[in-house]
Amino acid sequence: MAELGELKHMVMSFRVSELQVLLGFAGRNKSGRKHELLAKALHLLKSSCAPSVQMKIKELYRRRFPRKTLGPSDLSLLSLPPGTSPVGSPGPLTPIPPALLAPGTLLGPKREVDLHPPLPQPVHPDVTMKPLPFYEVYGELIRPTTLASTSSQRFEEAHFTFALTPQQVQQILTSREVLPGAKCDYTIQVQLRFCLCETSCPQEDYFPPNLFVKVNGKLCPLPGYLPPTKNGAEPKRPSRPINITPLARLSATVPNTIVVNWSSEFGRNYSLSVYLVRQLTAGTLLQKLRAKGIRNPDHSRALIKEKLTADPDSEVATTSLRVSLMCPLGKMRLTVPCRALTCAHLQSFDAALYLQMNEKKPTWTCPVCDKKAPYESLIIDGLFMEILNSCSDCDEIQFMEDGSWCPMKPKKEASEVCPPPGYGLDGLQYSPVQEGNPSENKKKVEVIDLTIESSSDEEDLPPTKKHCPVTSAAIPTLPGSKGVLTPGHQPSSVLRSPAMGTLGSDFLSGLPLHEYPPAFPLGADIQALWSFRHHLAR
Repeated sequence: MAELGELKHMVMSFRVSELQVLLGFAGRNKSGRKHELLAKALHLLKSSCAPSVQMKIKELYRRRFPRKTLGPSDLSLLSLPPGTSPVGSPGPLTPIPPALLAPGTLLGPKREVDLHPPLPQPVHPDVTMKPLPFYEVYGELIRPTTLASTSSQRFEEAHFTFALTPQQVQQILTSREVLPGAKCDYTIQVQLRFCLCETSCPQEDYFPPNLFVKVNGKLCPLPGYLPPTKNGAEPKRPSRPINITPLARLSATVPNTIVVNWSSEFGRNYSLSVYLVRQLTAGTLLQKLRAKGIRNPDHSRALIKEKLTADPDSEVATTSLRVSLMCPLGKMRLTVPCRALTCAHLQSFDAALYLQMNEKKPTWTCPVCDKKAPYESLIIDGLFMEILNSCSDCDEIQFMEDGSWCPMKPKKEASEVCPPPGYGLDGLQYSPVQEGNPSENKKKVEVIDLTIESSSDEEDLPPTKKHCPVTSAAIPTLPGSKGVLTPGHQPSSVLRSPAMGTLGSDFLSGLPLHEYPPAFPLGADIQALWSFRHHLAR
């Protein structure tokens, strides 16, 4: 029971991070607030406390409260029998300092003192930083060093010192360049890098959380925060190497100091290193890429044959492959076609544009397939170099099954300028005709008479048709063109009369008029008007 109470006391002193680690180790849910996590941990301790869980609790407690390493004098105090004092020390019994005892000795009965505390992280671990294409390392000023946690506080602080040799100072000073705007820059720089303390593989740059750096007492500017990708997410800095040359003392007699502040994370350690590097340009990397040589065109031909080989399990066979000679980055014709060895596509991109893009923002991502395309894996395609040199008037080619290729020239579509068709005010479409004698422009136009009554028995019979001459002047046309009714056009269901200004003298006489008997008795005045109307028609 005493041991159970001791374990309970240890669990009560845990922080949220220790509680989550303990619950995750036991396979329990580790989400919730601190009081909820504490209740789950205590329930775990009461219900089924396996020996492995007890050992994990003790391990977390030792990490939470690291013990002081015991010296020879302290060990002599612990080896004395109870009630005695060390030799040569008069007076009453000297109590053992509580800091020298194990945490468990203050909580329960007598226990053996653990004289083997957990080993601290090595000061100089075997961490290897991933090389950067745009920087050439000249020297190592501070080898990778662990950012060790010296206390149980959340915010940690570490101090570092480095010095420059006279030769290194001379290299930095002679590389000074005055840029436009009275800004000074150095091509040889003092570079500060952070990474995770991992030795399994070369590490990329990785900033500790809440990082602050001071160089010789001055705050060092860090890359700005990136906008959060999710609402409520904590913004993060892009992890990049830091140029501290403007803040460094370029002297061989005065050392430089670096003070680093960061937030500690349970179970995660970081490493710091300082290098003397030379900054390279995109043009220099392009020259180095050309110096590596051009890949044999047979490699690309073999890849083409592999892609166009018929698959017996597939119902669709690909017999050709079209590839563009335009760079997907700049939408311009390729000059130095390249791609990564890890890419499975034939489409290439321009090496010069790709290096310039990564010089501004190093992402090293293929613009075709969005996979990683680091500088070390770039190759210049020899087949595309041959195609570009032999074909200068096309932007697209087609590969055949045997690895041969042919240019794909764009089809030139003949574009003839035709005047737009005219539309009259009555909604009819007119086609333009040549101007000539007005008498020759007269056409026979079919007019459907819709004024004739038809009985129900005659609904299936077509309406009677009358022919009347209509002059071209009687049809409204668009300005600048004269037209007649196009053949095959369906006439309007309502006979529309043209404008009054264009009516001829014989227009009314040509219209068909019919007599209709009145359907109801009319008065004397109405009958007189009806007779007058027929008199005019005759």
